[in-house]
Amino acid sequence: MPDGAMPVLEVRGLKTVFHTRGGSVHAVNDVSFHLMPGELLGVVGESGSGKSVTMMSLIGLLPSPPADVQSGQVLLGGQDLLKATPEELRKVRGARIGFVFQDPMTSLNPVFTVGSQIMAPLRKHMGLSKAQAEARAVELLELVGIPDARRRLKSYPHQFSGGMRQRVMIAIALACDPEVLIADEPTTALDVTIQAQILELVKELRQKLGMAIVWITHDLGVVAEIADRVMVMYGGQVVEQAPVKELFRNPRHPYTRALLKTIPKLGGQRGERLQVIEGQPPILGFPPTACPFRARCAHAFARCEAENPARRPVDGLPLSQGHDVACHWSPEGAEDPSQEAAHA
Repeated sequence: MPDGAMPVLEVRGLKTVFHTRGGSVHAVNDVSFHLMPGELLGVVGESGSGKSVTMMSLIGLLPSPPADVQSGQVLLGGQDLLKATPEELRKVRGARIGFVFQDPMTSLNPVFTVGSQIMAPLRKHMGLSKAQAEARAVELLELVGIPDARRRLKSYPHQFSGGMRQRVMIAIALACDPEVLIADEPTTALDVTIQAQILELVKELRQKLGMAIVWITHDLGVVAEIADRVMVMYGGQVVEQAPVKELFRNPRHPYTRALLKTIPKLGGQRGERLQVIEGQPPILGFPPTACPFRARCAHAFARCEAENPARRPVDGLPLSQGHDVACHWSPEGAEDPSQEAAHA
């Protein structure tokens, strides 16, 4: 992080386990990261890599049991959210941290109007009167680009398209001017045209409001377009973290390099097969004692089986700055197979 600058959100050593009848699942393993004011952090990785569980662990959104946040710190303005009481967490959710969930079709309550769902956090967290909350709700719908906003307050979720519902979800998340917005794959269920509109909306809102954003996605093209910094997760761990241009220019972890190779090339040969990552993500039944990517990695060797690599800085920079990677293998002197994909 820049000298003298303080992160708005800092996570240290987060561990989350699910206790099920079939055994324990170690879903988040010693995850640490920070988020600076006004920064957009892209979090990428395959399904099951721990992206969503990590973010929901931060503000107590996981059901307990079976979820158990075992250790770590989540510092928001100096307050450790993992030590907060349920009442304190309710004051944080929606007010200081906004959350946009993955599926706009199921995230809104179908029996309440859109207006009532936007106004609820305004009245609870900001103490606005009904008239004040309604006026603010109109402003929010206009901010996210919904026409005829005052009339649409009385509409129900089923009367909105998928893209419009996602805009409503963003409006709810922004209602109380949060310091941090967490967006969990908010464009996954939308067609490409609506995806583009939502991405443009996020860019505009970030410029207007200056909030810090965590954007969870599996789409590296989205990350390249909107992120300042990227955190790559695999097997419930952070395997690489870097500024976005640095990550695409100089990926260091074999998993990151493999992800970049899967990006379709605009100039590819007709009939050429798309690149895939062979194998399956690991089963997280035990605390990690070896590299989680070793079974799918072309560069794995004996140490990868014996020791789970710790994150180490790249090019001698402190771990909190620049570029870091969790890997025993080093690509120095090797040809970079992702260079073409990085510029696709």
